[in-house]
Formats: sequence, C-alpha cells, structure tokens
Amino acid sequence: MSSEMPRTMSAVICHAPEDYRLEEQAVPKPGAEEVVIRVDSVGICASDLKCYLGAPMFWGDNTREGYCQAPIIPGHEFVGTVAALGDGAAAKYGLEIGDRAVSEQIVPCGDCRYCQCGQYWMCDVHDIYGFRQATFGAMAEYMRFPAKALNYKVPESIPSHHAAFIEPLACSIHAVQRGKIELQDVVVIAGAGPLGLGMIATARMKNPALLISLDLNDQRLEIAKACGADLGINPSTVDAVDEVLALTEGYGCDVYIEATGHPNAVLQGLQMIRKLGTFVEFSVMREPVTVDWTIIGDTKELNIHGSHLGPHCYPIAIRMIEQGLIPLDDIVTHRLPLAAFQKGIDLVADGQSSIKVTLEP
Repeated sequence: MSSEMPRTMSAVICHAPEDYRLEEQAVPKPGAEEVVIRVDSVGICASDLKCYLGAPMFWGDNTREGYCQAPIIPGHEFVGTVAALGDGAAAKYGLEIGDRAVSEQIVPCGDCRYCQCGQYWMCDVHDIYGFRQATFGAMAEYMRFPAKALNYKVPESIPSHHAAFIEPLACSIHAVQRGKIELQDVVVIAGAGPLGLGMIATARMKNPALLISLDLNDQRLEIAKACGADLGINPSTVDAVDEVLALTEGYGCDVYIEATGHPNAVLQGLQMIRKLGTFVEFSVMREPVTVDWTIIGDTKELNIHGSHLGPHCYPIAIRMIEQGLIPLDDIVTHRLPLAAFQKGIDLVADGQSSIKVTLEP
C-alpha cells in the first residue's frame, strides 16, 4: 500500500567530517513489514554535531574503527507521515497510510546475545538511524523503517516540530530511570540542553526534595525552571560544588546526571555527589575523560550507571508531550527548511541562541 510518491528526493548526505551535501536520491520503497514515511520534522542532535566535526567515536583513529558508515543520510530524531507500507507492516504496527509515526533510534538485529535477552538497546550490531548503511536517517524528504524497526503511531494533536522531540525525550527518561530517584533526594542534572531539559521534566515527575539544573547559559537555566527545576546554578559565575554542598549540609547531592558532554562536568559531579550516591553518565564525549577513580571506589563507594538510548520509553515520551509536561515551544528554538541544514548545524555548534534546531523537509 502506498500514496503517490515521487521517484527522487532531496537528502543531506554525510560524506566525511564537515562534508555534508544536499543531493538527489531515489525515494526508498518498502519491502515486507517495512514502512516509508514522508519526513515532517527532524532534529539535529549533539551527536550529529560531533559526527560532523569528526569525533573519533564516529570516524575512528589509530586504535579503533569509526561508527559512522559514510556516505549516509543523517538524522535520528524525527517524525513523519506514513506514505507506503510493505506487506504485513499495517498489521504488525497498527499503521495506515496518512498516520503519523516515529521509530526508535535503534533497529535491533534480534539475534545477538543482548537482543535474545531482551536488552535490544545494546544490540551488538547496533544499527542506529543516520549512522549505519542499514538504517539511513531522516534528513531527507522520505525515509524507510526496516522490518525489525520498533515503530509507534503519533497522535495528530502533537505538532510535528514537537513530535521530533520524542527521541531525545525518550533518552532523557531512560537516564532519569537509571538514577533511581527517591522522594527525599537532592538531584543535580548537569547540562540544560535538549537532553538535560528533558531530564529535568522527567525528574520533576519523580518529585525529589530538590532538583537543581547546572548550565553555563542563564537563559537555559530559566527554561530549566520552566521544566521543573527548583534552582539553576551557573558554574561560570559561582562554585557549583560549594553551592551544592552548602545546600546539603556538606554531604552532597544524592543523584548526579551528566548531560553536558564536557569532561569537567564529570569531575564536578564526582566532587559534589555524596558518599553512596548515584552518578549517571549519559553524554557522548568528544575525547577520553580522566578522573581519580579512587573517588568512585575507596572514597565514596558510588553507584556508577551508564545510560544509552531510550528503551521502552517512547510511549512515555509521547504521553508527556501530548499532556504538555515539557515546554517545547521554549525548547524548539529554530525550524529550518532541509536546504538550510548547514545553518542548522552551525546554530547547534554555536549553542548560544539555539536549544533544539529542527529541519522540515
């Protein structure tokens, strides 16, 4: 089943670091149990920026192979309108032509050790939209969801530029879940970018005793308060560690979630968290981070949790957005046409006037 589609489309193609081009590509066609959407909105993620700038994680170095399989269409934060359905896809996903849909950022293989144990977000093959040849992304007019994709219908009541935030919000939700926040906890979330703001909104639902946002941008700290933060602290103007210790009788915060992507925020967290506290590391770092691991072990006996993707969190994210639990009109600061993708990347790189930048093919 399909609506009428053109034969070719405009798409952003990642060829190499800082070599992204708008080109004409064939419109994908769905195979069995596959879905093709007309992309309505796609966000530019911090990881997209790191890939664009040539971070070793994506392009490799002398010690490892890079994750990005160029040439590739980037984009893993998206929503679209169903344009074509392969055999069996309608029944499998409950989708019809004209429905709005989103797909989880990872398409699990289903066969590896992790998939077989139900831990699909750690799939060993790890095909994530926008980085791998099997999963071209959404910076294009159309995109294909492979047969093993995890797809969800999106309510019509959610504007497209808000629905593109489902993926980052799902990641935020998972990070907060990893923090195991209790009602009496003092929680610090470092970073008030799109992910950090989503974490603030989610942590607010846990109703901790005190919820603190850290960021170097005062405007973002104000938006963090709109998301539910009790307090915003700018480490460039005050000593954030001293402030948190003063607020907690010298003990430190109970939960610290790192969402800045900067090495200094890791050390800052280790210094301001209490003994037996929980440290959640979310960020994709541009370079290795070096800290004194004695703090983790002998000094504080910390619980260190990683956080990756947004497993089982998409329905929660959709509900949060549908219920207006996060101020997306404040967070989605720029909406650009696909042809202005370079301006969008530059806005994300600058980080001063933008929070979430979306492209609308």
